[in-house]
Amino acid sequence: MRQNHRAKLLRRFFSGVTEYAFQSQLGVADPPLVDYLSELLARFVHADDIYSIRSVRGSRLTQVADMLTEAQARQGTAKRKVHRHIGDFILFWTGVYPEIADRMRREGSRDSLLDYRAQGKRAYYIASTIAVDREASGLEEAAPSEVLERLSNQFELCAYGLSEVRRQWEQRDGDFELPLLI
Repeated sequence: MRQNHRAKLLRRFFSGVTEYAFQSQLGVADPPLVDYLSELLARFVHADDIYSIRSVRGSRLTQVADMLTEAQARQGTAKRKVHRHIGDFILFWTGVYPEIADRMRREGSRDSLLDYRAQGKRAYYIASTIAVDREASGLEEAAPSEVLERLSNQFELCAYGLSEVRRQWEQRDGDFELPLLI
């Protein structure tokens, strides 16, 4: 029960701060996009959700290059889910924690060869083009294609907006304890 209450508070906090950053500071009045981004932040509080894509052997995929390889091996809704996750993963790190995204690319990994922003835009675009049966899939996989397409087209703006969200929550750090990356 306590976890559920904390999760609701966290969702409300992210919803408010994301709406403020995008609408008041950036002039972006796009409720479905802002809602998607605030839900992304709430989901990615948990490290298990950040690294939810697994290989066929069950190991966690922590590099975008490996996720791209996995996406190629999948079909239909599963392919859409992986591409959407790649977009979310890259947008989260480049927008909220760009210093970590830079470090992830510099550490001699396969990701050092990737342009994260281009890959994030591409992943959202591909996900937006794959039809999904909303009844058969979970709500999470059924993100509207229009929102995913806007995330592709406005990737840089969304990354900048998420950096503003981080700045806002850091200013309010004393007001609300964020249990990030649980």
